[in-house]
Amino acid sequence: MGKILIRGAKVLGGEPQDVLIDGETIAEVGVGLSADGAEVIEAAGKVLLPGLVDLHTHLREPGREDSETVLTGTRAAASGGYTAVFAMANTFPVADTAGVVEQVYRLGQEHGYCDVQPIGAVTVGLEGKKLAELGAMHESAAGVTVFSDDGKCVDDAVIMRRALEYVKAFGGVVAQHAQEPRLTEGAQMNEGVVSAELGLGGWPAVAEESVIARDVLLAEHVGSRVHICHLSTAGSVEIVRWAKSRGIDVTAEVTPHHLLLTEEMVRSYNPVYKVNPPLRTERDVMALREALADGTIDIVATDHAPHPHEDKDCEWAAAAMGMVGLETALSVVQETMVDTGLLDWAGVADRMSVKPARIGRAEGHGRPVSAGEPANLTLVDTAYRGQVDPAGFASRSRNTPYEGRELPGRVTHTWLRGKATLVDGKLT
Repeated sequence: MGKILIRGAKVLGGEPQDVLIDGETIAEVGVGLSADGAEVIEAAGKVLLPGLVDLHTHLREPGREDSETVLTGTRAAASGGYTAVFAMANTFPVADTAGVVEQVYRLGQEHGYCDVQPIGAVTVGLEGKKLAELGAMHESAAGVTVFSDDGKCVDDAVIMRRALEYVKAFGGVVAQHAQEPRLTEGAQMNEGVVSAELGLGGWPAVAEESVIARDVLLAEHVGSRVHICHLSTAGSVEIVRWAKSRGIDVTAEVTPHHLLLTEEMVRSYNPVYKVNPPLRTERDVMALREALADGTIDIVATDHAPHPHEDKDCEWAAAAMGMVGLETALSVVQETMVDTGLLDWAGVADRMSVKPARIGRAEGHGRPVSAGEPANLTLVDTAYRGQVDPAGFASRSRNTPYEGRELPGRVTHTWLRGKATLVDGKLT
């Protein structure tokens, strides 16, 4: 790899600067830089951010390669400005052993579009009955630090306590999918006026909030770290805010779709809007935005959940839950948080790179854009506006709720340790 000179970029949205990449690292940041033989990227007016980190991605491999593979998923990640993703454990077979997490880890290394850090299952087969091989997965080549049964809740309080105790020994974290299963049997959408009008089974906010309340208290009791996946209600925000005020070691994430879309979309009966947790009310959406702005919610995570056409193009009740999100996440955050004045670009870098890297212990990611740091970077044309066309997605699946919707911002370049994975909006 040679030298790359990014000229005139607004680093974290600040004053224009030049950034010189030499090999895998940032060599210099300043004004009026020059370098013999360097490839020059004219970046006037564009924003340069540290490479994005997604703590919640479903890559589906092994077992559901019809939906996504590590290759297609990481290409989608690079297209969205990501240099690292954490791959959820609900694969087939489940990532509950050292062998499976190492397979996913090595596939990420082979493909080279972004770093892939596997998340290990908390329980064997995601069945919630017996702890998985947490220590073996941590000691494996994959070095797993985040564990989750996402897609299912660890609803047994004793199992959850044991998991928190186990990961404490090596500084790991349990990422909980907060969904009390008995309260959501047959649930199809948010419980409320709209669900009653549409005749769809209601998914009450308390099903999420009760599990979060239990788990922050367990984390306090054990003295361990707990992370709340895809927080979606105003009540959940208040519980996390209370827990943090007590000094409990809890972090939380919000998805882009929960920052933008509401339960009103379900009136179309289009299964593209069917997701877990469900789209909530306008009041919830506003509470989530405010909580992300004030730091109660720590990060944005995509919950990128690809599904093949046949799993979504069907009646609502039979449809799979989930949306793709890697390639649109930054645009949605720009629309909901930056263009509304709730966050500046430095805040976006914090919520989408620095903090997710810190929570997941992603070494070399979420670092400052300064000399001597790894050249994991993304360049964004924030002035761009365009309609979302899933036909152009790098992901194998097309289940986006934003098809035809105009969104701001476009990632033009992504660099992983100085190697371009995306140039002028096209994958290398």
